[in-house]
Amino acid sequence: MAHLTFKGNPVESIGALPLKGSEAPFFCLVKTDLSEAGPADFAGKRLVLNIFPSLDTSVCASSVRHFNQDAARLDNTVVLCISADLPFAQSRFCETEGLKNVVSLSVFRSPEFGRDYGVTITTGPLKGLLSRAIVIIDADGIVRYTQQVTEIVEEPDYSAVLKVLA
Repeated sequence: MAHLTFKGNPVESIGALPLKGSEAPFFCLVKTDLSEAGPADFAGKRLVLNIFPSLDTSVCASSVRHFNQDAARLDNTVVLCISADLPFAQSRFCETEGLKNVVSLSVFRSPEFGRDYGVTITTGPLKGLLSRAIVIIDADGIVRYTQQVTEIVEEPDYSAVLKVLA
């Protein structure tokens, strides 16, 4: 379990992020059109999993905007923005913001994602949502980088992510 904070108050997640060098856990999540997507849909691409609690918070929205901008410059890379938000809300957000370089995915049918990636929050007011984390998976399905943001209301270290992808 990871010990995190939400606005300075302690919270915990269900486990730990996958280990660097390990095979990424399988996932099957829901796209904004209600179809399902998993690793095979992005075969041969590097994946940046931008995991967060909800688009309805300014920090989460900011991270999606930031990665949308970064994704346009990254070769052979897909940014997956993953939250417990319903696909309808994800679609509305991306349409309103004009975001076309990221793929929004919902865990609403797949609670095992949070367990397998160690990001389901198990205590505190956000219990049941996902913690803020980044996982980079290479084109062969191997975890190459992880970042658990210990204070949920802070943004990830974008420069560290981009350095790995350079």
